[in-house]
Amino acid sequence: MPIFMDRHYTKDATRLAIALAHERDLEIQDDYGVRFLTYWFDEERHTTFCLVDAPDEATVQKVHSHAHGDLPHEVIPVDPATVELFLGRIADPHAGDGDEGEAEVDSAFRVIMFTDLKDSTAMTSRLGEDQAMHLLRIHNAVARNSIRAHGGTEVKHTGDGFMVSFTTAVEALRCAVAMQQGFADHREAHAGNPLHVRIGIGCGEPVEEENDLFGTAVQTAARLCTLAEPDAVLVADEVVAVCEDRTGFAFGPSEPYSLKGIAEPVLAVELRPSMAQVQR
Repeated sequence: MPIFMDRHYTKDATRLAIALAHERDLEIQDDYGVRFLTYWFDEERHTTFCLVDAPDEATVQKVHSHAHGDLPHEVIPVDPATVELFLGRIADPHAGDGDEGEAEVDSAFRVIMFTDLKDSTAMTSRLGEDQAMHLLRIHNAVARNSIRAHGGTEVKHTGDGFMVSFTTAVEALRCAVAMQQGFADHREAHAGNPLHVRIGIGCGEPVEEENDLFGTAVQTAARLCTLAEPDAVLVADEVVAVCEDRTGFAFGPSEPYSLKGIAEPVLAVELRPSMAQVQR
């Protein structure tokens, strides 16, 4: 059966109320031939997301209606492997050894980063295949070291860049600073073969009307990455707004950017890595 993710607006709901609703879904799922795999709850944004193995969207709606009456506002088909890459799990979390009760359900809000290596295609003709591949491996190592150090999840390797998911804006920004510093260090040591990388960062929730998983957040990060200058980081204003600790970060002025596939201009700022202090 296909896998669906739905979104509920849950204003004033509590964690306990959502947990009880999930339990009720589980109690009657066999009556409808579905499996409720897990859910995410965001008290601040008043949203709940359910991951369901079901024959169709209508059945998802019926089970929720019967179980507790809280109908989803959107339902989209998803690839469970992709969901796991973005959100880290496709099953209910469990408390660790020695913990009492259930583990706390996390939010589905994520910060998305895109990176792109400048002139990667031209490197082969300029340097030869072996040397170009050597530099690409160095690029991958520098980027992945920063991603791992700051808790990012590699969603996709594009060949000359990465799509990465973060649970917090702070770690995404620290990762971007660390990554650009790593490439700056490489350029200083290897002036003849510099590596210049663009980075774009957006954020959002997984389900949107008539859109793919993290559709707008992914598009925003990808388009900002394309528009960023080499060695620069363009960050959507929304990411800065949800950054709980801006200590050590410096931002340029907010400017509107017209991004392909997004109707309204997106406000974004340049993160200035040279002025930021990275926590290593």
